[in-house]
Amino acid sequence: MIHCSVSYSIMSFRCFIAEICMTLLLISECRTERKWNYEPVSTEAISSDESLIKIDVKIERINRRSYGLTAKVDWNYDTTEETMVEANVLRSSTGDANDYKLLPWAIPKQSLYDHMNTYYKDVSMKNFKHCSNVPQFEGQFQPPLPKKTYFGNKCVIDGDGLPEIVPSGFYKIILKCYGPNQPTWNSTSVFKITPNLM
Repeated sequence: MIHCSVSYSIMSFRCFIAEICMTLLLISECRTERKWNYEPVSTEAISSDESLIKIDVKIERINRRSYGLTAKVDWNYDTTEETMVEANVLRSSTGDANDYKLLPWAIPKQSLYDHMNTYYKDVSMKNFKHCSNVPQFEGQFQPPLPKKTYFGNKCVIDGDGLPEIVPSGFYKIILKCYGPNQPTWNSTSVFKITPNLM
């Protein structure tokens, strides 16, 4: 903060304005932007019944420095309150399969509908709205999840809702969805994280 000792009212007013300007400048500079870059290394998805859910996902190069995820999901089953979702994140400094360690970052086992109103709404919906037809909503998600074909085209994650700082290394994200009398499906994706030097 700027300190002023002059007692004249005009100087006090100028100091007050200067303090406001400095505060606004600091606030604008403190907006969080991710300080990391990522490169998708691999991604795969498996379904126990492809007639009910079939997932095709691949990594596509967009330009020399960026990659995107392209996906097609044929969702042909009814979700219920018993449809569950969970995810774990593991990290490796080398990328070696035996080097991955479980991190506290996770989506604990929860109903798909609870997930839609929390992590999905706060992170997934924001990061994929520009490149896909995944469900978009305001307020609370209204079940069930529509049965349809979902597409993602060269989706690049901008990091909205994700941590500002992520240590460098390889990250494996394992997502699983299942429920009684429903197919079980999961996806495993590996990303290489490096510092954002720009």
